[in-house]
Amino acid sequence: MNQLVLEASVIEREVVRYTPAGVPMVNCLLQHCSQVSEAGTPRQVDLTISAVGAGEVSGAIAACALGQVFRFTGFLALRRRQARTLIFHITELQDIQRI
Repeated sequence: MNQLVLEASVIEREVVRYTPAGVPMVNCLLQHCSQVSEAGTPRQVDLTISAVGAGEVSGAIAACALGQVFRFTGFLALRRRQARTLIFHITELQDIQRI
């Protein structure tokens, strides 16, 4: 199964664009900071990840306040042009302040 759930904030966002088929898309950069346990030892995790949202979720991403934390759900895939680079395809987002 390829599913990723990540609590993160949008730190950069491009304007919404449209595919030739008319599907809205938006690219963004997400930032995540947390502490996890690995092999019984606490580990600080700080990362940024490139992401894209297509369809209805693109409007929700475009409306996100920069720096506000959301729960993003989606999957990882390779970029077409750069076969070694992963991108997070966002399929859903939730405002975690309302959960």
